[in-house]
Amino acid sequence: MLKRMTMKKILVSTLSLCALLLIYMVPKEEMANINFKQKLEYINEDILKSDIYLMDSNNYLGMASVVVSSSNTQIERRAKELMEILINDGVGENKVPNGFKSLLPSETKILSIKYEEGLIKINFSKELLDVTEQLEEKMVEAIVYTLTSIPKVDKVIIYVEGDILSRLPKTQITLPSTLDRNFGINKHYDLSSYQEIDQITVYYISKHNDNYYYVPVTKYTNDNRDKISIIVDELTSTPIYSSNLMSFLNGKTKLLKVNEDEEKLELEFNSYIFDNVDDQNILEEVLYTLMLSIKDNYDVKEVILEVNENGNYKNVIKTIE
Repeated sequence: MLKRMTMKKILVSTLSLCALLLIYMVPKEEMANINFKQKLEYINEDILKSDIYLMDSNNYLGMASVVVSSSNTQIERRAKELMEILINDGVGENKVPNGFKSLLPSETKILSIKYEEGLIKINFSKELLDVTEQLEEKMVEAIVYTLTSIPKVDKVIIYVEGDILSRLPKTQITLPSTLDRNFGINKHYDLSSYQEIDQITVYYISKHNDNYYYVPVTKYTNDNRDKISIIVDELTSTPIYSSNLMSFLNGKTKLLKVNEDEEKLELEFNSYIFDNVDDQNILEEVLYTLMLSIKDNYDVKEVILEVNENGNYKNVIKTIE
């Protein structure tokens, strides 16, 4: 083994000397005509990304992905980093993806952030309230959905200059002291009665240039069916609320059976859920719209999708985190 390594070193050294000798033997004017090709590869497997909710060109809050420097375990640091991206013209402005814009007023400052047991308490300067009346509620939605995208964060309390933000000054909307995703986002009301109101958040697809992204819409309805049934119906219906929102779920897709226990949701579909029946392939965009919608409406850890018309397909999604 040692002898082989020694011979290899001698061979490499000899070849290097020959190469240098060849270079010196070539005239300089000929060297100038030699084209050297250089291939550089930058591989960074440690790039960290986080979800953030920003305003798109259609005035929807869309889910975008941004590069961050803090890990999932550095919760307070990540929260600050994401909030800085949400501030218009702030220090994180260069991280805002094309087609999106930040919502928080430009002079807003983050005075403090504290995390404890699933709850983030965030204290802003008074400039936070300089947002326009039209964007007041959406600003709160963006803060809540962005912060609760951080793993282990479920709830948010928003402070302004040390006082809990309990009412929006321009729209006079009353806020619960502790906010979570039940606050809703991109709200849409489809009510025939003010009694027995339920809410369901469904994720659709939108597009900027050639890039797709996901847009959640919280629908308020009197429909008392299983939420997953409403989700599937929404994703297979046309038209959706806006022509700018799409779903790739085939309109003929049917949810045949639902079985839910404490940690698992089993769903049986007909074969139209496949993009290609022969390949038994489900589009990634279809899986994401379903999984994101389930995550916001169900407290389960595992989702199983089954297609039993042919009796030979089962796809287990082990986690929807």
